[in-house]
Amino acid sequence: MGVKLCLFFIRGYQLCISPLFPPTCRFSPTCSQYAMDAVKKYGVFRGAGMAIWRVLRCHPFSKGGYDPVK
Repeated sequence: MGVKLCLFFIRGYQLCISPLFPPTCRFSPTCSQYAMDAVKKYGVFRGAGMAIWRVLRCHPFSKGGYDPVK
């Protein structure tokens, strides 16, 4: 149940909030897609931790690039 709820909120962000701002993610896949993949693969707690770490690394001084969930 927790995984589905978390994925619901991430998808809501992707559909409702993200389109309001210009694309700025330096990574591929985007940080929100990375969060969805991480939660699906590792569950809510570890997946959310991985997503938070990814968002913290997504800043103007980061090289970015291809960084899938491993």
